[in-house]
Amino acid sequence: MITWDVNPQIFALGPIQIRWYGVLFAASFLIGFQIMTKIFEKEKKSQKDLNDLLWYMIIGTVAGARLGHCLFYNPEYYLSHPLEILMTWKGGLASHGAAIGIVTAMYLYSKKKVGQSFLWTMDRVVITVALAGFFIRTGNLMNSEIIGKVTDVPWAFKFVNAYVTDPTLPRHPAQLYEALSYLAIFAILFSVYKKAYSKIKEGTIFGLFLILIFTARFIIEFVKENQSSFEQGMFLNMGQILSIPLILWGVYLLSLNKGDKNKIR
Repeated sequence: MITWDVNPQIFALGPIQIRWYGVLFAASFLIGFQIMTKIFEKEKKSQKDLNDLLWYMIIGTVAGARLGHCLFYNPEYYLSHPLEILMTWKGGLASHGAAIGIVTAMYLYSKKKVGQSFLWTMDRVVITVALAGFFIRTGNLMNSEIIGKVTDVPWAFKFVNAYVTDPTLPRHPAQLYEALSYLAIFAILFSVYKKAYSKIKEGTIFGLFLILIFTARFIIEFVKENQSSFEQGMFLNMGQILSIPLILWGVYLLSLNKGDKNKIR
């Protein structure tokens, strides 16, 4: 058993707290921006387009993740207290909501850019999104949140700072499972891009991303504690239910890509 007693706060400057989650969340954008800079340089796209893309990504990710948490996991409360939807500092971001927000933002971005179709954009953006998933789940680990179910496996974690009835019980480090899965998926997607970016059909990397990321999420949910009380007793929890259509979308994209390279737009 591993006793996990990490302080989620790195340090404080008066009322300002610097937390691991915030640092890792910011790092996901900074490192992702550097990767996208190399991609845009390689494909001779402008720096202005990249700067625009960054803002679309930030707004789409944060707005989508927050709305996803509020509407997927606790809609009655937040619809009764709509102003609290804006209070992101109180916590509560959902990865499925972020996925919807990013897709929406990239669709709007691609409509304004010549030579950057929606699927061309998504094929490149999802590489950095997979890496961001690694950073964010690592941040969840530092916060002792989104923990796994009780287990007796030798690598179990005792999350002494977790908000559970008995924090002394050993649990699956579900955040770590997801973080490592997303890091491996990032490596796969980036490798596919580097080897065949000029030949690969539009939508292929995006399709692979949807299948790999949300299949991993679907499987890992079986060893995670439910995020909301209404999920108790459900055969599949909300995270799994939301993953299914995204996996099917990925399968659909890959099935379409068996034909002409320029078929999907």
